Amino acid sequence: MGFDSGGSGQTRHPFFLVMLAVVSLAFGALLLIFWQPIFWAVVLGILFLPVKNWLGQRIPSQPSTVALLTVVIIFFTVLVPALFVASAVASEASQLLARIQAGDFDPGVIVRWVQNIAPAVTDWAERIGIDLAEWQRKLSGAALTGSRFVASLALSAGQNVARFVVYFFLMLYVLFFVIRDGESVLVHIERAMPLPNDLERQLFTKFAEVSRATLKGTLVVGLVQGTLGGLIFAVLDIQGAVFWGCVMVILSVVPAVGPGLIWLPAAIFLLATGAATQGIILIVFGVIVIGLVDNILRPVLVGRDTQMPDYIILLSTLGGLVLVGISGFVLGPVLAALFLTCWQMFEADSAPKLSSSAAPASAAADPRHPPSPKSVADDPRSPAE
Repeated sequence: MGFDSGGSGQTRHPFFLVMLAVVSLAFGALLLIFWQPIFWAVVLGILFLPVKNWLGQRIPSQPSTVALLTVVIIFFTVLVPALFVASAVASEASQLLARIQAGDFDPGVIVRWVQNIAPAVTDWAERIGIDLAEWQRKLSGAALTGSRFVASLALSAGQNVARFVVYFFLMLYVLFFVIRDGESVLVHIERAMPLPNDLERQLFTKFAEVSRATLKGTLVVGLVQGTLGGLIFAVLDIQGAVFWGCVMVILSVVPAVGPGLIWLPAAIFLLATGAATQGIILIVFGVIVIGLVDNILRPVLVGRDTQMPDYIILLSTLGGLVLVGISGFVLGPVLAALFLTCWQMFEADSAPKLSSSAAPASAAADPRHPPSPKSVADDPRSPAE
């Protein structure tokens, strides 16, 4: 079964276009429930495209074998470690909740420590109407509420094990075809899009460039900072090292402070509980090592010309996390990259038209360029007549 692709233009009929839109929306609704495994299959396929090309050069004319080997590499280098980390995070979150409920971990000790080492702070706070005792209760309550929220997420994930298993293997299945047939599908998309060929190439090229730069700047830098933070927590025997490391990965998108929102309060807590040496080590490591990773690693991984502004990365990442969960950590910046790409192309295409239309008016109004003698003579309002 085939169809005539002669380009007669009959498919541009309004009725066919409406039918095409309705059928496409209906098909999209069918796949909407599976959008997360499809999305992650596409993301992994794009990230491991260099591996696929490297294997393709050594195993030519066998795209299925190349795709299968690439999936196997992704499975053992990315997915299996991610599963172990997710399991450790769930376990440590439940243990942290148990400690807070038992009273073993009380953030209010930080306030008491400040009161002991600097009594003047207590007097100053009372003069401006701040009740430090109330702040102790608020900190303890916030820690308990937050740990309960994390524990509820872990419990929810545990209850959806069957769904996770189905999605996981569906992602692997789709990943195989994304790696094997992704380039040909992209060619069909380019042919179907009602845009000039040069504009399509520019759109895909710029979008891929910005997306890769953004993903490397968020994922890689975040993973490095979170890993370093988790390692120093483990070395200092701070409970929940894997859990707090994952939290630092997410907070790495926050400009300037980032993982410091975790390791700095932890260092103050260590100082407040008498572990001064551990607290000082954590502060030094956080400032010198974790804090400088962003300044050193990001310029190497991300070109300055393709990097999105920090505030757009932050807002898009947080918005993605709120809307769709953990997948939003990647989906948010990718959508932001597509948004910026489209508007930058529109601006670049509109700028020459605006400048050319404004040029004659500005030239006529410029006193440094008076009208020519011929134009003055031809003017019926000229004094020469």
